[in-house]
Amino acid sequence: MEFIADFHVHSKYSRATSKDMDVKHIAQWAKLKGVTLMGSGDFTHHLWLEELKGSLEDMGNGLFKYQDTYFMLTSEISSIYSKNGRTYRIHNIITSPSFKTVDKINETLSRRGNLASDGRPILGIDAAELARIVFDIDENCMLIPGHIWTPWFSLFGSMSGFDRIEDCFEKQTAKIFALETGLSSDPGMNWRLSALDKYTLVSNSDSHSPSKIGREANVFDCELNYKAIREVLKQKDKQRFLYTIEFFPEEGKYHFDGHRLCGVRLAPQETKEYKGRCPKCGKPLTVGVMNRVEQLADRPAGYTPSGAIPYKNLIPFDEIIAETKGVSKSSVAVERDYLSYVGRFGTEFNILLKLSREELLKGLPSRVAEGVLRVRQAQVNIKAGFDGEYGVISIFDAGQKASEGEKQLSLF
Repeated sequence: MEFIADFHVHSKYSRATSKDMDVKHIAQWAKLKGVTLMGSGDFTHHLWLEELKGSLEDMGNGLFKYQDTYFMLTSEISSIYSKNGRTYRIHNIITSPSFKTVDKINETLSRRGNLASDGRPILGIDAAELARIVFDIDENCMLIPGHIWTPWFSLFGSMSGFDRIEDCFEKQTAKIFALETGLSSDPGMNWRLSALDKYTLVSNSDSHSPSKIGREANVFDCELNYKAIREVLKQKDKQRFLYTIEFFPEEGKYHFDGHRLCGVRLAPQETKEYKGRCPKCGKPLTVGVMNRVEQLADRPAGYTPSGAIPYKNLIPFDEIIAETKGVSKSSVAVERDYLSYVGRFGTEFNILLKLSREELLKGLPSRVAEGVLRVRQAQVNIKAGFDGEYGVISIFDAGQKASEGEKQLSLF
């Protein structure tokens, strides 16, 4: 069966997370979005784990269910540690096929740090050691390096990471088979590194509030059980992993380089000209994802390796509605229209991905329908995000200058 999965979210017990990130609201918004399978997030937190155990029905196949929404047991661990005289900050997503395995993982990790401090705990465990612990407990777990290009907390982060996966995970590298691209990069950027060809690239929302569920996601056509999904990811099976749903990476808040306090946003070449320092205050710039990809890439932009899983760049539907109205996406009017349109057509992804041009123009206000069509054709202009600031999207300013079907995506 074809379904959409979002493996990486956080519960209300993580920092800077909505109090509505509970099982009920996650399931409610997953249904609105059209996401069938959610990651539970935060299974290392005792209070959240208690809620998961009390709310979810065990399906007997490694997945769990609440009403119409399926869940996979997942958690993100922040590893901050020193190695060879340097400090590394790496985020890894762990998946588990059972609560029994979760309990064993938590028991072991609780001896290495305070799991109750946050839904995404910070532990002084080397990423390779974390992988060893998890796989020794249950080889059916998955460890997926999270948002691998984010500057401050990731595998390849410019401020915090490594240049090679092998240097991070050492003897455990062979057991890693999937990587999360993160909001500020898409698969096309990752394809520029030949070293990543053997890995399956996944995309997830990393949502801290219910309305952001599914802003990035994965589309499968396989059995809805843990073993099948793990096998698809391990084999990088194009027949059963159809594509990923992506932000336009420029919209991510670490796409370009910059210095937020000074309002300075720079492309990689500009950063080089300024020798990595802010032209206003002289302090070091936060080097973003595009620059870091350029540093490590051994292929030109636009290269597509054989066996690559396709992807589609989308803009969340509430952002499209907000632009047509000229208001904030958090406004009451946007929420009202969003719920009305989704109620009419079933799910957000049905609108963004499936409806024909005729259905869109017949069932939605013309400007909203046109916005969806322009996003499908990548007729968008984006001021790239930088140093923690999301990029700013304009659909209509760019789209009105483009003939139908013409791609007008600003690549900066």
